[in-house]
Amino acid sequence: MKEYQGPVVSTRQGVVHGSMAEGVAAFKGIPYAAPPFGPNRFQPPRPAESWDGVREALSYGPTAPKARYFPPFDALSPEVHIPGEDCLNLNVWSPDLGQARLPVMVWIHGGAFTNGSGSMSACDGTRFARDGVVCVTINYRLGADGFLYLGDGIANLGLLDQIAALSWVQENIAAFGGDPTNITIFGVSSGGMSAASLMTMPRAAGLFHRAIAQSGAGHHVISPATAQQIGQYLAEKLGVEPTRQAIGAVPITRLVQAQQELGGEMFRNPDPSRWGEAAANLMPFEPVIDGDLLPARPIDSMAAGAGANVDILVGSNADEYRLFLVPTGTINAVNEEMLSRAVAAYGLPVTEALATYRATRQDATPGDLLAAIRTDWFYSIPAIRMAEAHAKPGAGATYMYEFAWQPPTFEGRLGACHALEFPFVFDNLGKAGYQVLMGTNPPQQVANAMHAAWVAFATGGDPGWPQYDLKRRATMRFDTTSELVEDPRPAERVLWEGRR
Repeated sequence: MKEYQGPVVSTRQGVVHGSMAEGVAAFKGIPYAAPPFGPNRFQPPRPAESWDGVREALSYGPTAPKARYFPPFDALSPEVHIPGEDCLNLNVWSPDLGQARLPVMVWIHGGAFTNGSGSMSACDGTRFARDGVVCVTINYRLGADGFLYLGDGIANLGLLDQIAALSWVQENIAAFGGDPTNITIFGVSSGGMSAASLMTMPRAAGLFHRAIAQSGAGHHVISPATAQQIGQYLAEKLGVEPTRQAIGAVPITRLVQAQQELGGEMFRNPDPSRWGEAAANLMPFEPVIDGDLLPARPIDSMAAGAGANVDILVGSNADEYRLFLVPTGTINAVNEEMLSRAVAAYGLPVTEALATYRATRQDATPGDLLAAIRTDWFYSIPAIRMAEAHAKPGAGATYMYEFAWQPPTFEGRLGACHALEFPFVFDNLGKAGYQVLMGTNPPQQVANAMHAAWVAFATGGDPGWPQYDLKRRATMRFDTTSELVEDPRPAERVLWEGRR
């Protein structure tokens, strides 16, 4: 074999050649499944073809087709767009390619199931590898390619991609120094929702041993009827029949444009009579309860015991929804009438709910209260319910966290918003592109604390604070001074009983 500068590893499909920097070996763009185009379009993932010789794994592979975020979010959430059909690929960082059997962490990116990639700069796995973890980041199909449902027996292809990636990790990670019996999945937003879904999917059983759900838990899925209706709307927008063959014949650029248009329509007019339960989620493409791959809502499956053998770490950010209200200025346009309508739409008693939220937010505007209530509905309460469902005698360990650091950006009004925490988790505060959210001098001590906790949890199942249970409800709050909190905001939690 030719002599190569840099590390070389043999996988089941063939030999890959990576790079070495700072004592960490990196392999990028390794295919874990065949390109999902041509005869593989809108089909479950198929095995990647083997190759002869040595495959270069020096740069990130193609990303799944997607549209750009709407302004101003395109500037707030830096995207990576790499063209090419071989988009079902992954990246590996390892500090030791020997027989070390190191803990493994597999990152599932967020992006509302329509955006994101495993190639974002803040998700570079070098710092995890530096600290003794083999880190893997993956791409999976998004939007219609990943979550179109037409009632034809094919569903949740994006989740099947994630399972295919985890199967690849099981089969190959030992060659990169990882331990296939100690795998932690972790993800943010739709990646956290994916982690919760995988915990309850029979086909994913045994592929991982711990799960971290950041700002996404087990509630946000849709029914087959809603998903099929959205598929019908997409076909109408494209001017084709609602079949996979017809939709697959549409140029991919037009398809992702139509997906974005559909999402914009839902955002502007979230009418439940048109969009069903997706009107509340504001995500036209998301996991579907098909009764087979995803038997039920993940939170309901967890309550029935699914995923009980998996250790979990689950949490959210203190001010998640401010990301969607502050940069656009929408937070300033909210009045008392709009606030009351929103509270009623979530099924809360309006007077009691507003009194409960105002009790701890004396100077809050109607927009501030709406942000807090939507944060709880979408993120915080689902995280708590996931912890409650999992924290049972004989089950795996259950831990909770809250990220509370508030950046100075947007005149200090952004708060600990959605997607702010994961550069801290990866200890990548210096990566370009996130200063718009974080500012120019984010606190390294918060990254040190969060990153170390995630490493400890992946290594031995204990992030460093007491487990969560229904009596103590211990939660670690990460701020410039991290502290253990006993049952944060109990009044709000009780208010939502029976509603999430």
